[in-house]
Amino acid sequence: MNVDGENRIILNVGGIRFETYKATLKKIPATRLSRLTEALANYDPVLNEYFFDRHPGVFAQIMNYYRTGKLHYPTNVCGPLFEEELEFWGLDSNQVEPCCWMTYTIHRDTQNTLAILDKLEIDQEKPSEEEIARKFGFEEAYHQNALNCWQRLKPKVWSLFDEPHSSHFARVISMFSVFFICVSILSFCLKTHPDMRVPVIRNITVPGADNKTHWTLDKDRTDAHAAFFYIEAVCNSWFTFEITIRFLVTPKPVEFLKSLINLIDIIATLSFYLDFLLQHFARDVENADILELFKLTRHSPGLKILVHTFKASAKELTLLVFFLVLGIVVFASLVYYAERLQANPHNDFKSIPEGLWWAIVTMTTVGYGDMAPKTYVDQDIDGTDLNIHETVPGHPPVGQLTVANPPVVKRRSVQPPARAVLGLANPQSTKP
Repeated sequence: MNVDGENRIILNVGGIRFETYKATLKKIPATRLSRLTEALANYDPVLNEYFFDRHPGVFAQIMNYYRTGKLHYPTNVCGPLFEEELEFWGLDSNQVEPCCWMTYTIHRDTQNTLAILDKLEIDQEKPSEEEIARKFGFEEAYHQNALNCWQRLKPKVWSLFDEPHSSHFARVISMFSVFFICVSILSFCLKTHPDMRVPVIRNITVPGADNKTHWTLDKDRTDAHAAFFYIEAVCNSWFTFEITIRFLVTPKPVEFLKSLINLIDIIATLSFYLDFLLQHFARDVENADILELFKLTRHSPGLKILVHTFKASAKELTLLVFFLVLGIVVFASLVYYAERLQANPHNDFKSIPEGLWWAIVTMTTVGYGDMAPKTYVDQDIDGTDLNIHETVPGHPPVGQLTVANPPVVKRRSVQPPARAVLGLANPQSTKP
């Protein structure tokens, strides 16, 4: 009994006492518990125990890891706390069991998403002058108090045009931009209305029966009213001024040109001038200002989060589209061959490409009725197609797809590496 008592060790963790054998703690070498000696400062010779001011709930799982060789994640603590405790005790977080791995790694996805949202610069505090100088590369001149007029003006102009929440004047400029974007989009829509277009009339000489020429008026085409050109010219003048100023004062011109939103701004602005030049050669060409819609993303934090949502859900959306395309091709082929099994003079499916359209409107529960199966076999296929895409979980119709905003939980395909712990091949047979 005395020998057994000498082999025992008492650990007081956060006020809760744990008792085990010294040999149990030696199972995992190169850890804090495997190197315990009575010379340590946290050893109490009176109570004959080691005291650690750590989380006792997590330590219970760590103690179980020493006994069984299996590290489980306690669900009553958050992931960062668990990682901090493992780091203190000298354990590798990759040793978490596969059954707990998905739950344990949720916090990493959450932290990654929050880091991305922080990069979106939504509702951030106003940076200090030193941080701004560091961002623009003026840090040395700032500390030497040797900033010139341009170095002092450049960050202020950048904040006005790129940071809508930095000041009241920046908000006014942002409202100006949104106003011109909305006017440009409204002009783009209205100029296609028949009442907003002007017919182009031309005189045509027509030879008569009495060898005389007659003049007649012919409606060649219709053009948008001239007022729309001046409206778009004013709007694009502001867009040109804005994108030019933003490029001149940006701290990183290369990253500015690589940004997708900035590229959309540049292309949408240049399209107006390109349209103006092409109209001298092709009168039917009109400027498509639909790209102006994407400019609103820069002025709306909610749209920024929505763009991030689709980026984070790209794999899930791709998987959904894959299953949708797979079903479209399969059922379009089946309906094409099923209609040919018997005489069918009113066959609407004369080719598989025509069947693809039917499969799309059926899967998305639209069902225009412009194409319908006539044979009994084809009608069974139609019903099967509709029921499958209405009832199978995980494969909803496209119109019913919803995406979390923002998605903070995504499954990881990374599995923890194999355990590299010595002496754990058969922990049950190890005796202290």
